[in-house]
Amino acid sequence: MTDAAVERCIFGLLADRRPGATVCPSEVARMLEPEGARWRGLMPQVRGVAQQLVQAGRLRVTRGGVPVDATALGGPIRLGLPPAHGMAADGPRR
Repeated sequence: MTDAAVERCIFGLLADRRPGATVCPSEVARMLEPEGARWRGLMPQVRGVAQQLVQAGRLRVTRGGVPVDATALGGPIRLGLPPAHGMAADGPRR
């Protein structure tokens, strides 16, 4: 699986959600590898790509609403677009 495919899947899932919604990294892995439990093997790559996107300012990774490193241990995380990505604090940018 290429990092570019993982990135496309992340942003594709986010595009299908309402503004401000997030996705679970396991949703990304399951979309890319729908057969049985093989998706679990993609989780380190999904988290790694997510962290690269955070560093590029293109993604936000949170745990309990608080920004975190996608590759750090500590429980479930959510992937979402950063607030400046088309949304102002008071609504859509014009």
